[in-house]
Amino acid sequence: MAISKQYLKSKPICKVTFLVPAKEATSVSVAGEFNEWDTKATVLKKLKNGTFKGTLNLPKDQKFEFKYVVDGQWTNESEADGFQWNDFAAAENSLLVL
Repeated sequence: MAISKQYLKSKPICKVTFLVPAKEATSVSVAGEFNEWDTKATVLKKLKNGTFKGTLNLPKDQKFEFKYVVDGQWTNESEADGFQWNDFAAAENSLLVL
């Protein structure tokens, strides 16, 4: 899994690209504070090589908790900027720092 960030000079925005290698999966989405944890709001597109990819424009100078949902299973980003405990889920969430 990987995250790449591209900061725009003209706007206070960061283009965040999520890459999730999951050849056997049929669906992958990203859910987090940036989309109110909606598992259907940010569905990643499956590429020919089996990797799922999606890009979001997010405001810079902020932190967001998030997780991937791979075929209904919640999973963290192994290369996240950090991890944040969430009492509601009783688990750690991935942390994205922009």
